[in-house]
Amino acid sequence: MAARLKDKVIVITGGTSGIGEATARRCAEEGAKIVLAGRNAEKGEALTRELGGDATFIRTDVMREADIAALIDQTVERFGRLDCLFNNAGAGERSSVETVTEEQFAEVMRLLVGSVVFGMKHAARVMKPQGSGCIINNSSIAAHRINQGGYLYSGAKAAVSHLTRLAGAELGPFGIRVNAISPGAIATPIFWGGSARARTLSDEENQQKMAKLQRNLANATPTPRAGLAEDIANAFVFLASDEASFINAHDLVVDGGRIAMFNEKSAG
Repeated sequence: MAARLKDKVIVITGGTSGIGEATARRCAEEGAKIVLAGRNAEKGEALTRELGGDATFIRTDVMREADIAALIDQTVERFGRLDCLFNNAGAGERSSVETVTEEQFAEVMRLLVGSVVFGMKHAARVMKPQGSGCIINNSSIAAHRINQGGYLYSGAKAAVSHLTRLAGAELGPFGIRVNAISPGAIATPIFWGGSARARTLSDEENQQKMAKLQRNLANATPTPRAGLAEDIANAFVFLASDEASFINAHDLVVDGGRIAMFNEKSAG
């Protein structure tokens, strides 16, 4: 069976851990040329060495438009084109209506919404002349249901899902598909502070936290197992492949059916 992403040039933000790392590994298996973007140069360079010669790491702060623009420019300089951008970088937060601060608002919106807005902007300027391309944004079931994340996080992800539809409608005539993936409760270190927190713990401590988390998540969806980063990676491969050529402006929920559970409180 032919590799589904053979020779496609794919940029993955937040590509050094969790869903981004799992997606990079799947894309490599499917023959893609991969650009990992993130702030952890040590982890990024180690992962690209592991993935092989068609992978590279570009240190990027997605909260800065200039960094995003440079990421896209360097990708095209190296590979000559851009076939797919995965706007995946992000983090959780626990604000509420009465506790939200101006600083939280600015940071969360810049990270979760701004990175997507400017990622799509700079991908589009390359993909339009090509007449083809695919953008996939990492949203969340928090965009669709309450009690699935913090107040600002949920609002930001709702914006991501709708921006995906708007961009898909605007860019579709130019051969550019824009879709989102809305993960449910996926077992990654985001539940205990994200990759930054995980790096401060030993391998044994992280493994213990992951095992406990997976047990908890197995009871939080109609499908009796935890969602894994690989589940999102598999969905990404489908949306990025030519098999999904007629799917545009769509938000694909990958959550084991959790979205169907009424008013469930957040897991983890």
